[in-house]
Amino acid sequence: MTAYRRIHVPGASWFFTVNLAVRKNNRLLVDKIDLLREAFDTVRQRRAFRIDAVVILPDHLHCIWTLPPSDADFSTRWNMIKGYFSRHIETGEPISDSRQSRRERGIWQRRFWEHLLRDQNDFNRHMDYIHWNPVKHGWVEKVRDWPYSSFHRYVKQGVYPEDWGNVIHGEIDGVE
Repeated sequence: MTAYRRIHVPGASWFFTVNLAVRKNNRLLVDKIDLLREAFDTVRQRRAFRIDAVVILPDHLHCIWTLPPSDADFSTRWNMIKGYFSRHIETGEPISDSRQSRRERGIWQRRFWEHLLRDQNDFNRHMDYIHWNPVKHGWVEKVRDWPYSSFHRYVKQGVYPEDWGNVIHGEIDGVE
């Protein structure tokens, strides 16, 4: 098995992308949004972390977490979230021989993508990316119309105007 090199910075903020194993025509994350919220809440009670920004799309999610000052273990948290969610989903998904041999479900991609946020500008760009993502993928035309996003919390706090990201056929500056 490949040994992944991960940076371990206690108390850091991280951007993550986590995907379902089968992405095409899969709405599992939004169809089971309450269970996903429960998984996050359960893990946060056992292993504290702050969710700074999040967007849940039908087949993947993006988020920014900040870990406690003496803690750098985001991998265990993701393992716990994925495991909790998977244990509470009915069985029946296609499972590869490799996953069967490891007694794994076929719900999530095994790995996730993480990026250590280097400074406030990096943090802000990734937060914009998270909130813009439903528009990027064509789920809505306006950021405010996607219900599974921390964007609404930031509008209430005055960080974003409600009409932020209402760009027709365009991109947000600095957001890929």
